[in-house]
Amino acid sequence: MEELIKKAARRGQKTLSEYDSKQVLGAVGLPVTQEKLALSQEEAVLAASVIGYPVALKGCSDKAAHKTEMGLVKLGLKDAAEVASAYAEIVDRAAGLDGVLVQEMVSGSREFVLGLTRDPQFGPCVMFGVGGVFTEAIRDVTFRVAPLTTEDAEEMLEEIRLAKLLDAFRGSPAVDRKALADALVEIGELGCRLNEIAEIDINPVIIRGSQPVIVDALMVLNGHKP
Repeated sequence: MEELIKKAARRGQKTLSEYDSKQVLGAVGLPVTQEKLALSQEEAVLAASVIGYPVALKGCSDKAAHKTEMGLVKLGLKDAAEVASAYAEIVDRAAGLDGVLVQEMVSGSREFVLGLTRDPQFGPCVMFGVGGVFTEAIRDVTFRVAPLTTEDAEEMLEEIRLAKLLDAFRGSPAVDRKALADALVEIGELGCRLNEIAEIDINPVIIRGSQPVIVDALMVLNGHKP
């Protein structure tokens, strides 16, 4: 997976697609959604039947960083007919897609954001905070310079203002803090190991039961902004 990043950077690619970004994250042990990249309606329907309904469909391309705004995201598809129709609509909306991502639907009442940025002075920095649609409005985030120890990551979890969301909440169990902390440490390691990565944006990370699941991710390659 590191070679995938290096090749993309050598080609002058600005970002990795969601699919490629999550392939990299999954390869280093981070918990990503079950998904398949479909190149036809038939492949999309087959992928959905394997994953299990309901599913989400997303147009996939390294040039489609803002899929929702482009109308390339269809959620809660319940059967083959809906998948086939959504696939056709997505392909009609955007030329040059790498394919259409067929993804399991993940539900949970708590969403977080994990990420990496490169500071000109300090180098790679890891970020954690409240995620989902409220990330920019709430701006409840904390940072650490990479590499992180487990203790660093655990402290980050407790530093956000809404840290109580990590506790048992409205009938949901407490979040597996170790799983989140391990993910933050690994993101820092990626940033330290691969200078080609300028940014990692993982949002949302939805808590399903007690476990974090990465639902969307974007990697920006060095020297570029999405």
